[in-house]
Amino acid sequence: MQVDIDQAVEAYLNLRAEKARIESEAEEKVTAVEKDMSEIESLLLDICRETNVNSLNTNHGTVIRQIKERFVCNDWANFREFELEHPEYDFREKRIHQGNFKTYMEQNEGDGLPPGVNSMREFQIVVRKSNK
Repeated sequence: MQVDIDQAVEAYLNLRAEKARIESEAEEKVTAVEKDMSEIESLLLDICRETNVNSLNTNHGTVIRQIKERFVCNDWANFREFELEHPEYDFREKRIHQGNFKTYMEQNEGDGLPPGVNSMREFQIVVRKSNK
């Protein structure tokens, strides 16, 4: 079987460009839908605030007003001192950045895994449609 590599590369690049175009269109549509949803959420939040209720029942569903709280740090040096003063609490999430760690492992291939780190690999199934 003779393969024209130049044609294959051209086809691949055309497909990649088409994929990017489709993703861009989809992203624009999703952004528009999210904007509309946000406007309705704001309207419903105003209704809950004005009527002083935390939930509204309708024929189509229930609206629930709840507090979402997140904490952010704008001074890590001071926060680190605070952490050291309160060792009984674990204030940070512990996880390995997968991309950075994979890069490290590729650059230090013969060294094996660092102490305390395990690697989990599992098979997965990929299903492709038949050309028939």
